Amino acid sequence: MYVPAHFNESRKDVLHTLIAQNPFGSLITNGKSGLDANHIPLELAADEGDLGVLHGHVARSNPLWQDVANGDEVLVIFRAGDAYISPTWYPSKHEAHKQVPTWNYIVVHAHGRITIRDDEKYVRGVVARLTRTHEATQAVPWKMGDAPKEYIDTMLKAIVGLQIDITRLTGKSKLGQNKEARDIQGAAEALKALDNRIGDAMLECAAQKQG
Repeated sequence: MYVPAHFNESRKDVLHTLIAQNPFGSLITNGKSGLDANHIPLELAADEGDLGVLHGHVARSNPLWQDVANGDEVLVIFRAGDAYISPTWYPSKHEAHKQVPTWNYIVVHAHGRITIRDDEKYVRGVVARLTRTHEATQAVPWKMGDAPKEYIDTMLKAIVGLQIDITRLTGKSKLGQNKEARDIQGAAEALKALDNRIGDAMLECAAQKQG
């Protein structure tokens, strides 16, 4: 990924937070059948390894888990928001007319080594933790024990676990840092009016630039 210095985000804690808040990743593999992409929720264990470990699962019918070998290098892309930026949102455009459209976004690339975990205990733990995390906002959270044991056992046999040991983290936070603070703020306020969450990040960026 091309990352100009002013868009670079290298702080591990910030990147971990972005992953945890946006856990639906695009897993890119290059196995026996060539390049492939799968889109799956992943759990980040930030305290495992030097850079963290990702845990997830795929359907047993998905050829991914047989197409790759343990130790293969993979890439997971986590998107934390994006937005089209109109030049009309920049105050400076209305003075000098020297602005063009762009697209702002926040992404994290997690490079790592994959391990296939085809064992019931691992898969059960992954499903339980993912469920606990994503059901937390429900008034009455669903839990695995709400379903018949035989049914859950059958469902668990239909999936295969994935473990990805992160070897490199790259973050890009393109929020207009190369623009004037007033232009960043103008675009941020326009995005806020559209209820786009990138607007909040851009407001923080504008405040930092204003000092």
